[in-house]
Amino acid sequence: MTQKTFCTTREAAHLLGMSVSTVQLWVESGRLQAWKTPGGHRRVFRDSVDALLQRRPTVVGHAGLSTTPPPFRVLVVEDDLQLLRLYQANLASWPMHPEVALVDNAVAALLEVGRRRPDLLITDLQMPGMDGFNMLRVLFRQPEMAPGVCIVVVTGLDETEIKRRGGVPSSVELFPKPIPFDRLLARATAIAHRSLRKHNESEPAPEL
Repeated sequence: MTQKTFCTTREAAHLLGMSVSTVQLWVESGRLQAWKTPGGHRRVFRDSVDALLQRRPTVVGHAGLSTTPPPFRVLVVEDDLQLLRLYQANLASWPMHPEVALVDNAVAALLEVGRRRPDLLITDLQMPGMDGFNMLRVLFRQPEMAPGVCIVVVTGLDETEIKRRGGVPSSVELFPKPIPFDRLLARATAIAHRSLRKHNESEPAPEL
């Protein structure tokens, strides 16, 4: 059977282990090569997808079989839609090719954490309804949701105001706005390397 030379954005997202919206963004930025049908649907060239897959790191697992480490997941919580789009555009260029979830409120963030725990959670503090302070309190009251998640706050509030409103847990790192993407990338790279190391160590030794 002849393999198709193209795939849909949903098929490409499944192959790459990322969201459809990230695939669409990569198509628009030229990272993935694609074309549009007369009906306006994107079709991604399969060799473009394969080229990205070949760049992903692999580790040697049981009996010498090569296995791909789990995707690096990032959850961004920000009620400003312009900033959410800015996060999406910047995180799509990160070398670990993160699987990014974007939500605009704290309740949706808590549901997303319960559904698929992120490796890195980036959140604002000032949000309508449940704010970031209360969201963090809920997270840290439920130990099964928080372990292994690195949490970073990116906020326009100064330290005095943050303390006045109850502060944040000591393990949470605080970054001031505007969004410091270089520092976020450095933090994400360190987490990704640590996760890959743990994944490698957890693989059974090959049989002799």
